[in-house]
Amino acid sequence: MNILKDLPELIDSDIISEETAARIRAYYQQKEGRPSSKLFIVFGILGSILVGLGIILIIAHNWDNLSRLTKTIFAFLPLVVGQIFCGYVLMRKRDNISWRESTAVFLFFAVGASISLVSQIYNIPGNVSSFLLTWSLLCLPLVYLLESSLVSLLYLVGITYYAVETNYWSNDESHIFWLLLLLIFPHCHNLYKRNPESNFMSFHHWLVPTSVVIVLGTVAGRVPELMLVAYFSLFGLLYLVGNLPFFSGLKLRSNGYRVIGSLGTVVLLLALSFDGFWKNLIDKEMSTWMLLSREFLTSALLTLLASTLLYKQQKGMQLSEIKPASTIFLLFALTFVVGMYSPIAIVLINIYILALGILIVREGARMDHLGVLNYGLLVITALVICRFFDTNLSFILRGILFVAVGVGFFMTNYWMLKKRKTDE
Repeated sequence: MNILKDLPELIDSDIISEETAARIRAYYQQKEGRPSSKLFIVFGILGSILVGLGIILIIAHNWDNLSRLTKTIFAFLPLVVGQIFCGYVLMRKRDNISWRESTAVFLFFAVGASISLVSQIYNIPGNVSSFLLTWSLLCLPLVYLLESSLVSLLYLVGITYYAVETNYWSNDESHIFWLLLLLIFPHCHNLYKRNPESNFMSFHHWLVPTSVVIVLGTVAGRVPELMLVAYFSLFGLLYLVGNLPFFSGLKLRSNGYRVIGSLGTVVLLLALSFDGFWKNLIDKEMSTWMLLSREFLTSALLTLLASTLLYKQQKGMQLSEIKPASTIFLLFALTFVVGMYSPIAIVLINIYILALGILIVREGARMDHLGVLNYGLLVITALVICRFFDTNLSFILRGILFVAVGVGFFMTNYWMLKKRKTDE
């Protein structure tokens, strides 16, 4: 918009104030976020990806017939074209989101293609992890120069793949991922300030916690059992972050922190409701040196962070107002210590799952939210299914349990719908 380019001149001439200029910028940013503009951004991004793929296919078809010099030119051509377009956007189309995102994405893939082609042409040795690290670092400036949120998401995917490739799928070990993750936080903060409810912001709310959950396992070493405490604390921390004032106002589909935190907690509890892990834990010899292991330090740090956030959130609240899944990480830490010496930990885990399901059903009824209520019922159902395969109960008793759960589903939903009609 031309008016946005004239704003500095209007401010210098005392025609409008800084506050008025800020309102004008916010208006046009909001205008750009309307459905038609969003659709144009999506098609612009898809168009840039398809053009890039088409060029690669055309070149690949005749690749073997080209000389080394010609191959080198074609290897750098997409990179040069992408930089030219990005320079044009910086000078003439900086306020146009669709131009910024599409050119940034094109250059992102051009960088990756150029690196791989040059390596292939000149037989430069390397591996997947070094390629991903180089590609991600070279494209990181695009996130800030062009304010590209899509490149930010691609960067998160790249560094996550790098961490998995380095730590899970090879004999190498690298924890540089955590530094790489911090490098993207300033963009997330700026995106939050500009448009906190945008789709790009929602995608970051899902991808950031997913990336952390995937990579946390790379910390495991000599005492992998302790990583369960770390994961419970991480899911508790994510759940508590999702209950912060800003996130609590978002729709559930935009609150990846809360969903991942809750689902992760439930899945781990269900997995540990079987006796296999606890038998191995009792048989394993634990010594004081494990207090210096990185698994213990990671677990202690995450538990401390989650406990601090829990204290700040629940301070001044009544016991009935505490969220059902917010304290599970503390209970599991105590249960883990008990499980090192006694099989009663299995019973405690099953009690936690049942109590968690009941409390979620109660919360759904209090919120008048059918989704939350049925989620609690699904937790109870999952517990019943686990015990169906894990106990020696007769088929009659098992059938009665399933019938009871089914009736519970029907009655609670019927009661909720009837209550809504009565309130109307």
